[in-house]
Order: sequence, then C-alpha cells, then structure tokens
Amino acid sequence: MNKMELIEAIANETGATKAMTGEFLDAFLNTVTKVLKKKGEVRLVGFGTFTTAKRKATTGRNPQTGAAIKIPASTQPKFKAGKALKDALN
Repeated sequence: MNKMELIEAIANETGATKAMTGEFLDAFLNTVTKVLKKKGEVRLVGFGTFTTAKRKATTGRNPQTGAAIKIPASTQPKFKAGKALKDALN
C-alpha cells in the first residue's frame, strides 16, 4: 500500500475528504519526524513506538574492490510494534 492508497482507505473509513486526510497524514508524519530529530519517542499504545537508535562508526568493505571504507556513525529511526498490533497479525 502506498501513501495515496492509505489516504484513500482512511478517507473511506472516516468519511473525511481525501484532501483533508492527506493533510492529517502529512501532519502526523511531520510531527513524528520532528520528535525523532529531538531524540524523543512517539508511543501509540497498542500500535507501537517510534524511537531512534545510534549506530557506531564501523569499517566496511567495498564489494567491488574489497577496499576498506569507513562507515560514519549515524542515528537510525526504529519502530517497535505494540502487543495489539502483534496479536492482530496472528
């Protein structure tokens, strides 16, 4: 399911317009992004939690040449599914 299909599904479920639903979805995504940039977390009870995790700098290999390359440290987004979501899939 892509973003437009998600917007259509939510609009059909709620009776809201697609335009309004798209604005709400964009606002949700922007808010989650802003919170994660500040090293916070977004917890949706039953659904899951959006957090960040730090990855250390490592040394990797270029698969074409075999040369060693430095992979810099970075902050990665993480999502941990909640119990209700996990149970719904079983």
